[in-house]
Amino acid sequence: MDFGNESLDIDEPDFLEYSDWYIDDGLDPTSPPADVTSCDPTIPVDLYHMCAAGASFAVLVFLSFLVKRRRLCKGCCGGAPGLLHPVGFLECDYHRGIAAAVFGVLFCSLCMVVLDDNPLPFITKSPQETKEYWKITALLYYPVLYYPLLACATVKGKLGYLPGSLLSWLHFSILLCQKVECPLSPKLYKYYSLLRSLPQLLCLAFLSLVYPLLLVRSGKTSRNLPWHRCPANKYYTDYLKILLRKKPPRNSVSTGQLSLWPRIKTLMRSYIYVPMEGFRIPTSLVVSMTVAIVSIYQFALLLVVYVVPTLQKMRAGIQEQISYTLEGFGVNLSENRSEVINIVKYYIWTVEVCYVSAVSVSCFFTLSTLMRSMVLHRDNLQALHRGDTQKVCNQKRYIRPSQSAIVCWMSFTSYQAAFVCLGLLIQQLVFFICFLLFAFLVVVPILYGQKLIIFRVLENMWPFWLTLILVVLIQNLTARLLFLQKDGKQLSITNRRSLYIFTYLLFTYNVLIGVIAGVWRVVFTALYNIVHFCRLDLGLINRGAEFLDPGYRCYSNFLEVEASQSHPVMKAFCFLLLKSQSSGRSCNDRGKSVEEGIQLVPDQKCTKMTKSKRALARWCLTYTLLNNPSLVNCRRSTVCSPTNIITNGELKSSSKLSTNIFVKSELREKS
Repeated sequence: MDFGNESLDIDEPDFLEYSDWYIDDGLDPTSPPADVTSCDPTIPVDLYHMCAAGASFAVLVFLSFLVKRRRLCKGCCGGAPGLLHPVGFLECDYHRGIAAAVFGVLFCSLCMVVLDDNPLPFITKSPQETKEYWKITALLYYPVLYYPLLACATVKGKLGYLPGSLLSWLHFSILLCQKVECPLSPKLYKYYSLLRSLPQLLCLAFLSLVYPLLLVRSGKTSRNLPWHRCPANKYYTDYLKILLRKKPPRNSVSTGQLSLWPRIKTLMRSYIYVPMEGFRIPTSLVVSMTVAIVSIYQFALLLVVYVVPTLQKMRAGIQEQISYTLEGFGVNLSENRSEVINIVKYYIWTVEVCYVSAVSVSCFFTLSTLMRSMVLHRDNLQALHRGDTQKVCNQKRYIRPSQSAIVCWMSFTSYQAAFVCLGLLIQQLVFFICFLLFAFLVVVPILYGQKLIIFRVLENMWPFWLTLILVVLIQNLTARLLFLQKDGKQLSITNRRSLYIFTYLLFTYNVLIGVIAGVWRVVFTALYNIVHFCRLDLGLINRGAEFLDPGYRCYSNFLEVEASQSHPVMKAFCFLLLKSQSSGRSCNDRGKSVEEGIQLVPDQKCTKMTKSKRALARWCLTYTLLNNPSLVNCRRSTVCSPTNIITNGELKSSSKLSTNIFVKSELREKS
């Protein structure tokens, strides 16, 4: 038999019809829509960036010559020019809204650098070999481009607010015109470019409104200007006054006596950050929370745009041939071909609903955990201000800056954004799998009455599950009614012989219950860590091994730097010293004023102060300085050092007023 020359008897049209199922038509599921055409805005992107980069450089040079560093060339133009710092992260007299808005714009630019084919707008159609190098260069270009938007706020005057207004208007107007002229984009989804630019437009619109408002109000003085910066000395002294004033007595009501509605209100308040009188959240935390919210929006938009249009195209492209494909794999949904098409479309729609629901639930959990972390940030900072390091660091130690602490402080905002994106991705995958299992194992079988696999398993194992439930109920009822006896307000164990018998007889059942509890422990621990993955203030491992968690280690070191370098009590004390030295009183009067804390008393009446009030003011000031993390090193190493205290029978050049107070606090601590 000649099999080599044997030809197959196949009808040519039918063969071509069935062979088309397995031919790749070359259509990419993420290819650009057919109705999207290339659009060229009036102001091209490269021209806009050339103008914006030139304007930013000119403004930066102008501000550098305006605010001079008076260290070099003192006889030439009043000093050498110096580069302005973008924002005082450790200070409280800078506009935190401007810093948060600029960082939001910067993160949106990072998303463009990672996803776009041309990371640098000046260079188009770059070869694949050099694209990664241009991306690395773009990661530095965008921070330099938006640097003057922050530097204009540090000048704190009309000469800084005017170029800031012009720059913000330039960026916002040109970007808005580009998106209005060309809202569609061939990248991923036709409206993806417009949706991705919404946070950037909002931040730039905020800057274009705030800078003119600051320019108008720069010559006015008001106590409560919502858009204006808060004077640092006023904030620190007000904080100290509120800290030292007499607290009203609290009604001690236990949480167990509260009804359901007060418990719900308490739970809601624990997730909502309410501003506290006399306390301002640090600038770095405000910036990190803003960047985290922007990152949630950008990453969730990317997840939806990358998958949902593909599922919609698949659902719209389902034809009758899908029934033959399913029969080839042994899957027979129905005898009617049109019904098979409807079932497959319904299944794809179910997958789409599960995916969108998973993204929505992930965003909700991420936002709620970030809101909760804001409340705990304030509690942890206040604990470190009191000197309670065990609440954050799990051990008693001095809070002082170190190399690792400074590195963690610099990278805290970046870590927060990265952890939010990664946590959102993990949550979305886990919730998507859970929703799919629930939909195709519970909901769809109930609707169609087929493939009731999970119900058949439960039906066959119902005696086993019923037995375990009865064992758990028996143990709880006997423990409550038979083995516990109430003597007054205390509970004691009784009927010990019966307790020993039940413990022995139920041993085997408890082993099976322990297996189920172990599985639940693994599942619950995984879900808990996945939901709280984006929270850096919460260690995801045991308290004894928290130093192995890079996120929590970064957070604890960040708080150490904040507490040691921007302690409100320390800053208030420094301002009081500077104020006393600048006044025209004698040295003894200045020392007496600072030591006795006259500025901390609301009514500053030095002449009518009694000895008891003077002693109380001394004690309060000493108490606030005793556990101050910023001054612990000064008390021990600097003040108490013989080389720094006594030189030829006199105090060395350190501040005598500070030394006097620190020595008194040391004596009180030892006594």
